[in-house]
Amino acid sequence: MRKDTGLLSELAVFVAGVLAAGLVSSRGRRSAAPVGDNAEFQEAMAGLEARMAQQEASTATRLGQLEARLEDHSAKLSEVPSTEQIVGAMEQLLAKTMASLDQRLTTQAHSIEVLKTTVSQTDSLLERVLESLDSLQTFSEPMESGDAQLLQRAG
Repeated sequence: MRKDTGLLSELAVFVAGVLAAGLVSSRGRRSAAPVGDNAEFQEAMAGLEARMAQQEASTATRLGQLEARLEDHSAKLSEVPSTEQIVGAMEQLLAKTMASLDQRLTTQAHSIEVLKTTVSQTDSLLERVLESLDSLQTFSEPMESGDAQLLQRAG
């Protein structure tokens, strides 16, 4: 926008300079110039004013387009989440993930403890079963030797 405004200002200064030069030269010519030159000057001035009006309208149209584009970009930028919002969302997501991971690890630790207890109970039970089998085997061995002695006496 500043570039277009600066261009318009420079154009206005240039036109003012041309008009001033034209007025100065026309004053010098008035005494010696016929009336027809004044008409040509008026036509040239009218043409210059028409071109300036056309340039001003064109510049105004371009400025309007630029302002509309700026408004569109501003609206789009307002829809984009801010850095704080993005960071906040990431923190929430990370907190949820960490809570889920913590819960899964707690569940797995509990499962490991249950397995340890089960293995320990199984080991204890198996040890008792083996002890019972040993005691049964020890109890049945003397009978077998007694039965062998009875068979020897009977025979």
